[in-house]
Amino acid sequence: MEVVIAPADELARLAADTIEAKLREKADAVLGLATGSSPLKVYDELARRHTETGLSFAKARAFMLDEYVGIAADHPERYRNVIETEIASRVDFAEGAVRGPDGLADDLVAACADYEAAIAAAGGVDVQLLGIGTDGHIAFNEPGSSLASRTRIKTLTQQTREDNARFFEDDLSQVPQHCLTQGLATIMSAKHLVLLATGKGKAEAVHQLVEGPISAMWPGTVMQMHPHATVLVDDAAASRLQLADYYRQTYASKPAWQGL
Repeated sequence: MEVVIAPADELARLAADTIEAKLREKADAVLGLATGSSPLKVYDELARRHTETGLSFAKARAFMLDEYVGIAADHPERYRNVIETEIASRVDFAEGAVRGPDGLADDLVAACADYEAAIAAAGGVDVQLLGIGTDGHIAFNEPGSSLASRTRIKTLTQQTREDNARFFEDDLSQVPQHCLTQGLATIMSAKHLVLLATGKGKAEAVHQLVEGPISAMWPGTVMQMHPHATVLVDDAAASRLQLADYYRQTYASKPAWQGL
């Protein structure tokens, strides 16, 4: 696991560099898209590069991490609509190239199995963007999630619903109680994981993610077992890291050709 500590704008640039490099190398790359606040600057940077430098997503495909269950198809906080607004509509993805779990399916179990199959049929995700919740969840794999889990329905914790209430006019009653989410094993199948976290509120989760024991109580810690995981954090999110100085030293000494 590589830890990079830098200002938020630089973190976004580094994540966008990684995605651009993959698209330049492999035009039909499979990208993993996350929602929430963490990737927004990355999407802004990718959209800018598409407009100004011609970075193309025309042959790429993308899979979303998760989706609320039962939220109306036209609801602005439905994650498929969020992804459409924040990135898909701003670049040149082909029609149908961006796919998410179907939280409105009549058979949610079958929808989850179909989603797993679709990711596998695409050859797996090449670069997966991730954020992390204050309780250590990645995607919607809440504390206690199996480290071997696959796409499934989950009940959201009270903490997660409170954290997400800001997207629902601070009205907790509007926040769905269930979601469909890629499992931890699904996420770990991606070839490169890129997690972004900023702000003091993420400091304990980042500390556990990077330096704590691998535990279902902090689901993100499963990333310690991934062969190519990158954690991008600002100073505030890194404030609990015991080895922060070492992470800064190793990144400063990294060969320029190596990339993330």
